[in-house]
Amino acid sequence: MKRLLTLSLLCVTVFTFKTQAQEQNRAITTATPFLLIAADARAAGLADQGVATSPDAFSQQWNPAKYAFIKNKQGVGVNYTPYLSNLVNDIFLGNVNYYNRLNERSAVAASFRYFSLGDIEFRQGPNDEPNVQKPNELTLDVSYALKLSDRFSMAVAGRYLRSDLRLQGLGADASAAGSFGVDIAGFYRSDEIAFNSFNGRWRAGATISNIGPKIKYDDAGQENFIPTNFRLGAAFDFILNEDNRITPSLEFSKLLVPTPLDPDTNGDGEITAEEQQAANDEYNDKSAFGSIFSSWGDAPDGFSEELKEITWALGAEYMYRDVFAFRAGYFNEAEEKGARKFLSLGAGFRYNIVNLDISYLFSTSKVRSPLEGTLRFGLSFNFGDEYYD
Repeated sequence: MKRLLTLSLLCVTVFTFKTQAQEQNRAITTATPFLLIAADARAAGLADQGVATSPDAFSQQWNPAKYAFIKNKQGVGVNYTPYLSNLVNDIFLGNVNYYNRLNERSAVAASFRYFSLGDIEFRQGPNDEPNVQKPNELTLDVSYALKLSDRFSMAVAGRYLRSDLRLQGLGADASAAGSFGVDIAGFYRSDEIAFNSFNGRWRAGATISNIGPKIKYDDAGQENFIPTNFRLGAAFDFILNEDNRITPSLEFSKLLVPTPLDPDTNGDGEITAEEQQAANDEYNDKSAFGSIFSSWGDAPDGFSEELKEITWALGAEYMYRDVFAFRAGYFNEAEEKGARKFLSLGAGFRYNIVNLDISYLFSTSKVRSPLEGTLRFGLSFNFGDEYYD
């Protein structure tokens, strides 16, 4: 009963906020939003940045082109992220990664992400045996990265995704939804540059992730966009000496799916059922692939609204002797587009082939983050021959 009450309150809270957002703003929503959650503790400590940071075992989600520059021959990474941990204890995001640098120019990688929504009990009566449902979502990825020059690489990744949110107690027609996505990524790393009092190195990256068709959960339901996303970022290593390095980084992100339409076509401030249905039909008729291009200019309020759909994150990582790392970051999203705003802190420790990362999030928005107060853990192992690019 406690579980049912908790989930009921969550559903009411989410529905209320979403309704208010649709009435006053135009927040973009998609299917499988767990694909946008930072699945590793290092990126989470930098406020969800990873497109231009240095390569690590968890590069698959952010920029698989980085694997062509990774130092070790092989590596495995495991990460665990509790979700809504202040309310329940069985909702989580798990992530497993593997990479193999084939030679000096190429690498392959694979990853598996699993998002569990916990156990949900359905009962016909208070004394009946419960019918336990376990909704979940998952992805399985593979990627190939290739150096096109000594300083630039590109990668392509393929992704199978499955969203099993069917609840037999609510609808017999519901079924698990499946789709696929493709990522295209690029990564640039300069040579080490000598300045007067320190050395430095530039890095930059860009990705378009989750390029793929819509998915739907039942024959009668509408098709839903998956979160096709564009990321662009840059970072600079301040190599102060052999022991100390500071790396500030900046990253921008934008969903490449349509902005919700304004159903008030005649501007009278009243929305009829016919106007709402017409807006929904027009939105649903948009193609997933065409929206990659049209989403840059489809906001009803024009360029000013398009800018609000771009999120940004600023972070920095301090590394001591390639053993201890301290991280901090800030993430910002416009109030009208979701109001995600948070500070993050993180730390890392490396011993021999083992890397341990942790991160913690502080929400700075009036909309409380489901990851508020969550401690995330990541463990990776890097082994085999080392490459010195």
